[in-house]
Amino acid sequence: MAAQLAEETGVRLIVEGPCSGGEVGAAFVRWPDGRRSVLKWRPGTRLEDLQAGPIAVSEAVRATGAPVPETQLAVQLGSAIATVQELLPGAPITRLDPQGLEQALAFNELQAGRLANRPDIPSLELFLRDDGPGFCLHGPLRAHSRRTARLDDWIRKIGAEQPGPLQGDDAVHVDFHPGNLLAIGGTITGVIDWDGAGRGDRRFDLVTLRFGVHTDDHVHEVVARLDAVLDAFPVDVLRPLWAHMSLRMVDWAIRHFTPADVDHWLDLAESRTD
Repeated sequence: MAAQLAEETGVRLIVEGPCSGGEVGAAFVRWPDGRRSVLKWRPGTRLEDLQAGPIAVSEAVRATGAPVPETQLAVQLGSAIATVQELLPGAPITRLDPQGLEQALAFNELQAGRLANRPDIPSLELFLRDDGPGFCLHGPLRAHSRRTARLDDWIRKIGAEQPGPLQGDDAVHVDFHPGNLLAIGGTITGVIDWDGAGRGDRRFDLVTLRFGVHTDDHVHEVVARLDAVLDAFPVDVLRPLWAHMSLRMVDWAIRHFTPADVDHWLDLAESRTD
Protein backbone atom coordinates (compact mmCIF):
# COMPACT_ATOMS: atom_id res chain seq x y z
CA MET A 1 0.00 0.00 0.00
CA ALA A 2 2.84 2.41 0.79
CA ALA A 3 4.39 1.65 -2.62
CA GLN A 4 1.09 2.31 -4.40
CA LEU A 5 0.67 5.54 -2.45
CA ALA A 6 4.14 6.69 -3.50
CA GLU A 7 3.41 5.87 -7.14
CA GLU A 8 0.10 7.74 -7.08
CA THR A 9 1.08 10.84 -5.06
CA GLY A 10 4.87 10.97 -4.89
CA VAL A 11 4.67 10.79 -1.10
CA ARG A 12 7.15 8.19 0.11
CA LEU A 13 6.46 6.84 3.57
CA ILE A 14 8.77 4.50 5.47
CA VAL A 15 6.82 1.57 6.90
CA GLU A 16 7.93 0.83 10.45
CA GLY A 17 5.63 -2.10 11.17
CA PRO A 18 2.01 -3.20 11.58
CA CYS A 19 -0.33 -1.79 14.21
CA SER A 20 -1.79 -4.37 16.56
CA GLY A 21 -5.54 -5.00 16.83
CA GLY A 22 -8.33 -3.81 14.57
CA GLU A 23 -10.15 -5.45 11.69
CA VAL A 24 -8.43 -3.70 8.76
CA GLY A 25 -4.81 -3.29 7.73
CA ALA A 26 -2.88 -0.52 9.49
CA ALA A 27 0.80 0.25 9.91
CA PHE A 28 3.04 2.78 11.60
CA VAL A 29 4.82 4.92 9.01
CA ARG A 30 7.31 7.76 8.99
CA TRP A 31 7.27 10.81 6.69
CA PRO A 32 10.50 11.99 5.02
CA ASP A 33 10.72 14.79 7.62
CA GLY A 34 10.59 12.27 10.49
CA ARG A 35 6.97 12.68 11.56
CA ARG A 36 5.22 9.43 12.48
CA SER A 37 1.69 8.60 11.33
CA VAL A 38 -0.64 5.65 10.79
CA LEU A 39 -1.30 4.25 7.30
CA LYS A 40 -4.67 2.51 6.97
CA TRP A 41 -6.27 0.54 4.17
CA ARG A 42 -10.03 0.51 3.54
CA PRO A 43 -11.19 -1.90 0.82
CA GLY A 44 -14.41 -1.39 -1.12
CA THR A 45 -14.73 2.30 -0.24
CA ARG A 46 -15.15 5.42 -2.35
CA LEU A 47 -13.09 8.46 -1.43
CA GLU A 48 -16.02 10.86 -1.75
CA ASP A 49 -18.06 8.77 0.71
CA LEU A 50 -15.23 8.72 3.23
CA GLN A 51 -14.68 12.46 2.94
CA ALA A 52 -18.38 13.31 3.17
CA GLY A 53 -18.95 11.03 6.14
CA PRO A 54 -16.32 9.69 8.56
CA ILE A 55 -13.60 12.25 7.83
CA ALA A 56 -16.03 15.18 8.04
CA VAL A 57 -17.42 13.85 11.34
CA SER A 58 -14.00 13.37 12.91
CA GLU A 59 -12.90 16.84 11.84
CA ALA A 60 -16.05 18.37 13.35
CA VAL A 61 -15.22 16.81 16.70
CA ARG A 62 -11.52 17.60 16.36
CA ALA A 63 -12.45 21.27 15.89
CA THR A 64 -13.60 21.33 19.53
CA GLY A 65 -10.03 20.64 20.64
CA ALA A 66 -10.82 17.00 21.38
CA PRO A 67 -8.02 14.45 20.92
CA VAL A 68 -9.07 13.18 17.50
CA PRO A 69 -6.40 12.34 14.90
CA GLU A 70 -6.12 14.52 11.82
CA THR A 71 -6.52 12.80 8.47
CA GLN A 72 -3.38 13.97 6.70
CA LEU A 73 -3.89 12.19 3.40
CA ALA A 74 -6.65 10.15 1.74
CA VAL A 75 -6.16 8.63 -1.71
CA GLN A 76 -8.28 6.31 -3.86
CA LEU A 77 -6.21 3.32 -4.99
CA GLY A 78 -8.38 1.17 -7.20
CA SER A 79 -11.35 -0.06 -5.15
CA ALA A 80 -9.60 0.76 -1.87
CA ILE A 81 -8.60 3.91 -0.02
CA ALA A 82 -5.32 4.59 1.71
CA THR A 83 -5.46 7.10 4.54
CA VAL A 84 -2.62 8.57 6.55
CA GLN A 85 -3.63 9.77 9.99
CA GLU A 86 -1.90 11.64 12.76
CA LEU A 87 -0.30 9.35 15.35
CA LEU A 88 -1.59 10.42 18.75
CA PRO A 89 0.29 9.66 21.98
CA GLY A 90 -0.78 6.91 24.33
CA ALA A 91 -1.65 3.23 24.25
CA PRO A 92 -5.08 1.58 23.82
CA ILE A 93 -6.99 1.08 27.05
CA THR A 94 -7.23 -2.61 27.86
CA ARG A 95 -9.31 -2.26 31.03
CA LEU A 96 -11.52 0.79 31.48
CA ASP A 97 -11.53 2.07 35.07
CA PRO A 98 -13.97 4.55 36.68
CA GLN A 99 -11.66 7.51 35.97
CA GLY A 100 -11.43 6.55 32.32
CA LEU A 101 -15.18 6.08 32.08
CA GLU A 102 -15.87 9.59 33.36
CA GLN A 103 -13.50 10.97 30.73
CA ALA A 104 -15.26 8.90 28.06
CA LEU A 105 -18.64 10.27 29.17
CA ALA A 106 -17.29 13.82 29.03
CA PHE A 107 -15.96 13.21 25.53
CA ASN A 108 -19.38 11.91 24.50
CA GLU A 109 -20.94 15.19 25.59
CA LEU A 110 -18.63 17.05 23.20
CA GLN A 111 -20.27 15.20 20.32
CA ALA A 112 -23.69 16.76 20.95
CA GLY A 113 -25.02 18.87 18.06
CA ARG A 114 -21.67 18.96 16.25
CA LEU A 115 -23.28 18.28 12.87
CA ALA A 116 -26.22 20.70 13.15
CA ASN A 117 -24.70 22.85 10.41
CA ARG A 118 -23.69 19.90 8.22
CA PRO A 119 -26.88 18.50 6.64
CA ASP A 120 -24.69 17.02 3.91
CA ILE A 121 -23.28 14.40 6.28
CA PRO A 122 -25.46 11.27 6.02
CA SER A 123 -27.35 9.77 8.94
CA LEU A 124 -26.42 6.33 10.19
CA GLU A 125 -28.47 3.23 9.48
CA LEU A 126 -29.14 0.68 12.22
CA PHE A 127 -29.97 -2.27 9.89
CA LEU A 128 -32.71 -3.59 12.17
CA ARG A 129 -34.78 -4.97 9.27
CA ASP A 130 -32.25 -5.40 6.47
CA ASP A 131 -28.63 -6.57 6.33
CA GLY A 132 -25.75 -4.17 6.71
CA PRO A 133 -22.75 -4.07 4.32
CA GLY A 134 -20.83 -7.10 5.56
CA PHE A 135 -21.94 -6.79 9.19
CA CYS A 136 -25.28 -6.73 11.03
CA LEU A 137 -26.48 -9.72 9.00
CA HIS A 138 -29.81 -11.25 10.04
CA GLY A 139 -29.38 -14.61 8.27
CA PRO A 140 -26.79 -16.01 10.69
CA LEU A 141 -29.11 -15.31 13.64
CA ARG A 142 -32.04 -16.96 11.83
CA ALA A 143 -30.01 -20.10 11.13
CA HIS A 144 -27.79 -20.52 14.19
CA SER A 145 -30.22 -21.54 16.93
CA ARG A 146 -33.70 -20.99 18.30
CA ARG A 147 -32.23 -18.60 20.81
CA THR A 148 -30.55 -16.41 18.22
CA ALA A 149 -33.65 -16.57 15.99
CA ARG A 150 -35.74 -15.26 18.90
CA LEU A 151 -33.29 -12.40 19.32
CA ASP A 152 -33.61 -11.59 15.61
CA ASP A 153 -37.41 -11.60 15.96
CA TRP A 154 -37.06 -8.96 18.69
CA ILE A 155 -34.60 -6.90 16.63
CA ARG A 156 -36.90 -6.94 13.60
CA LYS A 157 -39.86 -5.95 15.80
CA ILE A 158 -37.93 -2.90 17.04
CA GLY A 159 -37.01 -2.09 13.45
CA ALA A 160 -40.66 -2.22 12.40
CA GLU A 161 -41.61 0.13 15.23
CA GLN A 162 -38.81 2.60 14.51
CA PRO A 163 -37.79 2.37 10.84
CA GLY A 164 -35.43 4.71 9.07
CA PRO A 165 -31.98 6.10 9.85
CA LEU A 166 -30.80 7.25 13.25
CA GLN A 167 -32.19 10.66 14.16
CA GLY A 168 -30.15 13.57 15.50
CA ASP A 169 -27.39 16.04 14.69
CA ASP A 170 -24.72 14.58 16.96
CA ALA A 171 -21.37 13.25 15.81
CA VAL A 172 -21.37 9.48 16.32
CA HIS A 173 -18.15 7.45 16.44
CA VAL A 174 -19.92 4.06 16.00
CA ASP A 175 -17.05 1.94 17.39
CA PHE A 176 -16.55 3.65 20.75
CA HIS A 177 -14.95 0.89 22.85
CA PRO A 178 -11.91 0.89 25.17
CA GLY A 179 -9.56 -0.38 22.46
CA ASN A 180 -10.17 2.81 20.48
CA LEU A 181 -9.34 5.03 23.46
CA LEU A 182 -5.68 5.93 23.97
CA ALA A 183 -4.38 6.92 27.38
CA ILE A 184 -1.25 7.85 29.31
CA GLY A 185 -1.22 7.52 33.07
CA GLY A 186 -4.99 7.28 33.31
CA THR A 187 -5.65 10.31 31.09
CA ILE A 188 -7.32 9.78 27.70
CA THR A 189 -5.06 11.21 25.00
CA GLY A 190 -6.86 10.08 21.88
CA VAL A 191 -10.05 8.66 20.38
CA ILE A 192 -9.14 6.79 17.21
CA ASP A 193 -10.74 4.75 14.38
CA TRP A 194 -13.50 7.02 13.09
CA ASP A 195 -13.87 4.91 9.94
CA GLY A 196 -17.60 4.28 10.43
CA ALA A 197 -18.57 7.65 11.91
CA GLY A 198 -21.73 9.49 10.90
CA ARG A 199 -24.69 11.61 11.97
CA GLY A 200 -27.17 10.58 14.64
CA ASP A 201 -27.55 10.32 18.40
CA ARG A 202 -24.36 10.39 20.47
CA ARG A 203 -25.95 7.95 22.94
CA PHE A 204 -25.30 5.29 20.30
CA ASP A 205 -21.65 5.39 21.38
CA LEU A 206 -22.47 4.78 25.04
CA VAL A 207 -24.44 1.66 24.14
CA THR A 208 -21.44 0.55 22.07
CA LEU A 209 -19.20 1.22 25.07
CA ARG A 210 -21.46 -0.92 27.28
CA PHE A 211 -20.93 -3.84 24.93
CA GLY A 212 -17.22 -3.01 24.88
CA VAL A 213 -16.85 -3.51 28.64
CA HIS A 214 -18.70 -6.84 28.61
CA THR A 215 -15.56 -8.85 29.25
CA ASP A 216 -14.42 -11.37 31.82
CA ASP A 217 -12.13 -8.85 33.54
CA HIS A 218 -14.49 -5.87 33.52
CA VAL A 219 -14.49 -3.39 36.38
CA HIS A 220 -17.77 -3.78 38.27
CA GLU A 221 -18.02 -0.08 39.08
CA VAL A 222 -17.68 0.80 35.41
CA VAL A 223 -20.44 -1.59 34.35
CA ALA A 224 -22.77 -0.39 37.11
CA ARG A 225 -22.15 3.27 36.29
CA LEU A 226 -22.66 2.73 32.57
CA ASP A 227 -25.82 0.70 33.14
CA ALA A 228 -27.19 3.55 35.23
CA VAL A 229 -26.47 5.99 32.39
CA LEU A 230 -28.29 3.74 29.92
CA ASP A 231 -31.22 3.24 32.31
CA ALA A 232 -31.83 7.00 32.12
CA PHE A 233 -32.30 6.92 28.32
CA PRO A 234 -35.89 7.07 27.07
CA VAL A 235 -37.07 3.61 26.03
CA ASP A 236 -37.64 4.69 22.43
CA VAL A 237 -34.00 5.84 22.29
CA LEU A 238 -32.36 2.89 24.01
CA ARG A 239 -34.20 -0.01 22.38
CA PRO A 240 -33.15 0.54 18.74
CA LEU A 241 -29.55 1.26 19.80
CA TRP A 242 -29.48 -1.89 21.93
CA ALA A 243 -31.06 -3.90 19.11
CA HIS A 244 -28.38 -2.70 16.69
CA MET A 245 -25.48 -3.64 18.95
CA SER A 246 -27.08 -6.99 19.78
CA LEU A 247 -27.35 -7.77 16.07
CA ARG A 248 -23.85 -6.53 15.33
CA MET A 249 -22.09 -8.51 18.06
CA VAL A 250 -24.08 -11.76 17.89
CA ASP A 251 -23.89 -11.93 14.09
CA TRP A 252 -20.14 -11.30 14.16
CA ALA A 253 -19.60 -13.93 16.86
CA ILE A 254 -21.60 -16.54 14.92
CA ARG A 255 -19.54 -15.99 11.78
CA HIS A 256 -16.09 -15.45 13.26
CA PHE A 257 -15.81 -16.87 16.78
CA THR A 258 -16.81 -19.80 18.99
CA PRO A 259 -20.20 -20.96 20.34
CA ALA A 260 -19.05 -19.74 23.76
CA ASP A 261 -18.53 -16.26 22.30
CA VAL A 262 -22.02 -16.35 20.81
CA ASP A 263 -23.47 -17.19 24.24
CA HIS A 264 -21.35 -14.43 25.80
CA TRP A 265 -22.96 -11.77 23.58
CA LEU A 266 -26.42 -13.34 23.77
CA ASP A 267 -26.36 -13.08 27.56
CA LEU A 268 -25.78 -9.34 27.32
CA ALA A 269 -28.21 -8.80 24.44
CA GLU A 270 -31.03 -10.61 26.20
CA SER A 271 -30.56 -8.62 29.40
CA ARG A 272 -32.56 -5.76 27.87
CA THR A 273 -34.83 -7.44 25.31
CA ASP A 274 -37.87 -6.99 27.57
